[in-house]
Amino acid sequence: MKLFFSLYFVKSARKENVHIVYSHMKKAIAVIDLKSFYSSVECACRHLDMFETPLVCCDPYRSDSSVVMSVTPYLKKVYGVPNVCRKRDLPKIKGMIYARPRMSYYLKMATEVIRIFRNYVAEEDIHVYSIDESFLNIGPYLSLYQCTADELVERIKKDIHEELGLVATAGIGDSMFMAKCALDQEGKKCPPYIATWKQKDYEEKLWSIPKLHQIWGIANGIESHLKRIGIRTPKELGEASVTLLESEFGVIGRQLHDLMHGIDESDLRSPYQVKEKSLHLGQTLIRDYSYEECFLLIKEMSDDLRRRLRKEKMLARKVFLGVAFAKGKGSYAKECRLLSPTKDKIKIETAFLSLLEEVPHEYQVRQIFLSLGDLSRESYLQGNFFDDLEREKEQEHLDEKMDEIIGRYGEDALMRCSSLKDYSTAKLRHAQIGGHRR
Repeated sequence: MKLFFSLYFVKSARKENVHIVYSHMKKAIAVIDLKSFYSSVECACRHLDMFETPLVCCDPYRSDSSVVMSVTPYLKKVYGVPNVCRKRDLPKIKGMIYARPRMSYYLKMATEVIRIFRNYVAEEDIHVYSIDESFLNIGPYLSLYQCTADELVERIKKDIHEELGLVATAGIGDSMFMAKCALDQEGKKCPPYIATWKQKDYEEKLWSIPKLHQIWGIANGIESHLKRIGIRTPKELGEASVTLLESEFGVIGRQLHDLMHGIDESDLRSPYQVKEKSLHLGQTLIRDYSYEECFLLIKEMSDDLRRRLRKEKMLARKVFLGVAFAKGKGSYAKECRLLSPTKDKIKIETAFLSLLEEVPHEYQVRQIFLSLGDLSRESYLQGNFFDDLEREKEQEHLDEKMDEIIGRYGEDALMRCSSLKDYSTAKLRHAQIGGHRR
């Protein structure tokens, strides 16, 4: 009862005046990562110690070029196996355990971790960064729990291990940036798997990182650009002229300079608001596909994307198609706008296929990406003189009945007859999450 009342008081006070609440709170951000997540989940369900077990999360029945999703710390330490590699790169050792990926189970475990987080902090103080990593705004809760940031994070880590059998690593800082750097540079590497970096530590810790691309937020492209202007280390970036950085990078230049001094004004409670929502669907093909074969794949993917559109009760006005060609022949991408927002099968499918017709025919395709953008709520439907409203109404009624059947019996309950062709990927995609076995 005391805990519930205290949390209610904090949340209620914040709604009245956020400055009053924050003025009495210590700023502390923690980022918690699950070590070797996929392989550790497989070890936990088998009651194995991931630090003593040679286990890889990889489908043993797929080709040697298949991606290994995760390996245990044992394989990293003893054999130097990177966490993500190809099946052919794995050492041939006795007792190697191949765990077939099962994404639905991993998502369930990730949800359980979030549940543990919510035992300690409110939902608005959690930012899920990836399936195995989250930022927590723990500052407002330290006085409530009468403990330090390190102690609170240790409690959370202990609960994760005792309830789920997973090992969590953590970084703590007075900003999201410093917390993430603490995790990546120290927290992940060795017991007790927790590290704290504060803004005042930027010279001692941040500037000691050897490579710029090892710092969160600095990609290889930015690092290459910095090298062209004579900046090769975090220290040189921190001591560089702000005027020079702004002339080269614009606003980002000032941000890079601030970050190298441990300054990050990001507010976890004010998440980034997407300007334009969209729905996406993509697939990497298991072989090279001809231009003609891609027509069926586009139709199948359009069906699935429109189903998601209807589920969200949205209309789309922008259609995007992207393909990557085989054997390093580059890529192609183009979009078009429809006359009005719609969810109609004929309009959307025709738009996708018309974009496909503009793709160079001589190259084979290895990746396909579709997107529906410029979404709006299905509050009204704007017609025009070119629409066949009677046909669209019939299609809408048919879609509703199909959605009911698929919702009850699964995605493969209703499919195109052409999806029975040997080069169709619909059934394979429906059996996967994120390109991996459900």
